[in-house]
Amino acid sequence: MRYVKMMREDTPVWGVLEGETVRTLAAPPFSGQLRYDGGALPLHTCRLLAPCEATKIVCVGKNYRDHALELGADVPDHPILFLKGPNAVNHPEGKVHTPDFVTRLDYEGELAFVISRRATGVKAKDFADYILGYTCLNDITARDIQNLDGQWTRAKAMDGFAPIGPVLTDEVDPHALDVMTRVNGAVVQQGNTAQFLTKIPALLAFITAAMTLEPGDVVTTGTPAGIGPMQKGDTVEVEIAGVGVLRNHVI
Repeated sequence: MRYVKMMREDTPVWGVLEGETVRTLAAPPFSGQLRYDGGALPLHTCRLLAPCEATKIVCVGKNYRDHALELGADVPDHPILFLKGPNAVNHPEGKVHTPDFVTRLDYEGELAFVISRRATGVKAKDFADYILGYTCLNDITARDIQNLDGQWTRAKAMDGFAPIGPVLTDEVDPHALDVMTRVNGAVVQQGNTAQFLTKIPALLAFITAAMTLEPGDVVTTGTPAGIGPMQKGDTVEVEIAGVGVLRNHVI
């Protein structure tokens, strides 16, 4: 399945993407059964939203060896977690506001996944039973603030610092996906999820041993090497093969 979330007459609705047509749903697709409402819209007419219902975004730091090394950090021997709140959620084609006090704003292209049902104490072998699908995420980071604070909350959890989307799909192998980031059309970051230090089954087990994930929550899996700055006026795209292209605009 390929899911999208969109605005219809000022109301957010979910839909299933079939080719270039969106068949709309009567309820979010978390119950295990899809309930279509009879509506259908051409994809190009839809104002897409982030395909989640996040109460939180659980992020993994330094899940690629080459990214840890480019930061001058040790390669971790277990997942390093941090959180973004729902205030950080941003939409496909959404604007990313640069706060006046931030002097360096970085892109971090990542694969993310959305939780399908309440997840606590998940066994690694059962991971797929709890994932609705995979999508693109830009873990936007105020790098100067991160360095100033010595920890990551303020630098990564500002309003709009988690663009997500545009499509959520369960039709890919999450451990064999090319991840690419472009700024104004130029490729600035490339990696493959085969490089994960912690694979998704073990990652979900690690997270849910400590905290409960709710339907619609987002887990994002870390960024490959190649992080760098964005400037006001830039257009930034995160592309993941088989998933889609997430495009946002820095203002």
